[in-house]
Amino acid sequence: MKLALVATLAASVSAFAPQQNGRASVAMQAENSRREALSSIAAAGVALIPAAANAAAGESPRFSVFGVIGDGSSYSEGAAYGSDQSSALYSPYSVYGNVGGDALYKQGDSEEVSRKKGYIAESQKRLSKLPGYVDKKEWFNVKDELTRYMYETRGAVRGLAGTPEQKKIATAFFQAIEETTLQATLKNQDKCAAASADSIKLLDQFVASL
Repeated sequence: MKLALVATLAASVSAFAPQQNGRASVAMQAENSRREALSSIAAAGVALIPAAANAAAGESPRFSVFGVIGDGSSYSEGAAYGSDQSSALYSPYSVYGNVGGDALYKQGDSEEVSRKKGYIAESQKRLSKLPGYVDKKEWFNVKDELTRYMYETRGAVRGLAGTPEQKKIATAFFQAIEETTLQATLKNQDKCAAASADSIKLLDQFVASL
């Protein structure tokens, strides 16, 4: 009876014991799957490398140090540092040439001056509307006129202001339109009217000085 009981207990314990062979088999299968996946990824990466990246047999490495040492026709940080340019560059790190007589843009030419004067003429028309807006307390119209076109006005006035007197008038004009915007925001009718009148007068003075 005792022997039968011991045999039964031994059989029960062995049923719950870890199966080493089964675990080893699963681990080996997982390892093989991981290796196959890595091999597939590596193969795909190699296929994406352009053929041009492979050096030809017997070819030496190509490099350039500021276009002075080495092969000047090779790329060095994205440029050949002027060694492949027919004329001088703006700087050793630029791909653009110096501004010369054959440049498309010429600062201060008649076309540029005419365009800037046109901006100022349009601004004078817009500023002439401000007193009417202020009288009607249409503050949004005052600020709209001073923001949707005054960017071009500022650039034109700065570009045409050549003498110290013209630059002084330009600064006063900018301050006047800024004051007009501020007083329109605060809805201060008297101060807004005075500032808008100053801006009109100062821009007229600037145009007369040209």
